[in-house]
Amino acid sequence: MNLNISAFASGLTFGLGLIISQMINPVKVLSFLDVTGNWDPSLALVMAGALLTLGLLQWLIRKSTKHIQSANAIKQATPKKIDVKLIFGSSLFGIGWGLSGLCPGPALVGLTSGLSGSYVFAAALFIGFLLFNKLHRKP
Repeated sequence: MNLNISAFASGLTFGLGLIISQMINPVKVLSFLDVTGNWDPSLALVMAGALLTLGLLQWLIRKSTKHIQSANAIKQATPKKIDVKLIFGSSLFGIGWGLSGLCPGPALVGLTSGLSGSYVFAAALFIGFLLFNKLHRKP
C-alpha cells in the first residue's frame, strides 16, 4: 500500500511540475529548441532543476544503502556500448520532440488538459509501442 501511495505522490509531483514549468505547452518547448530565432532558455532551467533533484536523491539513496550488504542492495546500472539501435532510437526521439514539441511525459499529462496535440501524440506513442513489440518479438 505504501508503495502505491509513494508512486501516486511521485507521479502527481512530476505531473504538477510539468504543468507549472509549462512543459506540456509545445510552443514553449519549440521556443527552447529554436536557437536561431526567438529562443526561450527557461527550459534549460527546468532541466537543470530536474538534474539537481535527481543528483541529490541518488546521493541520498546511495548514502542510506551503503550499509546494506545483501541481494536487496540497489544495483548500479552497468554501462552499455553505443550501438545502432541506441543511435536510431535517440535520433527518432529527438526528431519527434523537435517536430511536435512533446515527449511522452508531458504528452500524457497534456491529456488531462484537453490539448488536442497530446491526443494525437499519445495515439502515435502507443502505436509505436505496439509496432516495436511486434517487430522485436522473440520467436
